Amino acid sequence: MISFVLPFVDLQKSSKKAALSHNKIFLTSCIHCQISMHLLRIVSVLVASELFHLVCGGISAEETLSESDADFCHGGLSLMYPGLAVDRCLVVPRERSLRERLSSKWGAPQVRWEHAEKEKRYTLMMVDPDTPSRCNPTKSHWRHWLVVDIVGSDLRKGDVKGSVLSGYRRPTPPRGTGLHRYQFMLFEQQGSGPLSLSCEEASSLGTWDPQAFVKRFRLGRPLAALQFLTRNAAE
Repeated sequence: MISFVLPFVDLQKSSKKAALSHNKIFLTSCIHCQISMHLLRIVSVLVASELFHLVCGGISAEETLSESDADFCHGGLSLMYPGLAVDRCLVVPRERSLRERLSSKWGAPQVRWEHAEKEKRYTLMMVDPDTPSRCNPTKSHWRHWLVVDIVGSDLRKGDVKGSVLSGYRRPTPPRGTGLHRYQFMLFEQQGSGPLSLSCEEASSLGTWDPQAFVKRFRLGRPLAALQFLTRNAAE
């Protein structure tokens, strides 16, 4: 008879070693996971901080128009300043002191809309929704210009005549508040009743609600809209 002697295996000790090895791997994985999550949080904070900095006062190397800002413009409205033509949404370039002249020298632009009907009357408004900044618009909207009863035949020639409810105010964004949007909206007037600002509206340019004005006089949706973005000229 042939007999075999099997080696003795301490199952209890082996199980303990396996358990310790498993725990070590598990703890190592958890540590790596925690480190990864911590790094992810740091990266997220840095990215959010950088985006906030660029939008709310920082100066990027290249200022480009976002898709949502570009989509605001429609209807074929055009503006003409002495040294700047605007017929689409754009960021005013730094070159040729355009921002400085826009904020300190040039008056109201010529506004032209070739689709205007000669006998109809129109309302034009210019507002800044980013007051004091796009990230903190506590004074939105700031009324920069409001003209009503513009005759279509004049509008087709770029001659904005009519009743001026708010005189033109140049775009003068404060330092450190980033790019501001200056929005022009054109509405067709309904009926023949007079349009006017309330006493409360007339007492201040800031915290104006253009939608309330539009609703009060049943102006509907803007037939055309245009905007340009600019920042403080000294930046």
